Amino acid sequence: MAKSTNKKLHTKVGDRVIVVSGKDKGKQGNVKSVDLQSGKVLVDGVNVVTKAQKANPMAGVQGGLNKIAKPIDASKVMICCPSCEKATRVSKQVKDGKKVRVCKKCGETIDV
Repeated sequence: MAKSTNKKLHTKVGDRVIVVSGKDKGKQGNVKSVDLQSGKVLVDGVNVVTKAQKANPMAGVQGGLNKIAKPIDASKVMICCPSCEKATRVSKQVKDGKKVRVCKKCGETIDV
């Protein structure tokens, strides 16, 4: 069976999210990028790994240990509501003719 490539995620670039499971549980950060194919999001300061970089004098690259952020599965993060500052699920409603995301806990719109 082929996997469907028409995935939708609850997060968008720029959303403030909270990690709800895994080694970085409780950390907050902003979403930098979203990959719909794999269902992963790249969050600032979350899932940071150390990667060894070999020096390349021809390209001007200095060697050493670099810390980089790796993508995390979108199911491990929840959107942080800007008004109530809590991790929340998202519902969608039509307001003023536009479809917007709404906080399930306080009812405020998340999209500005």
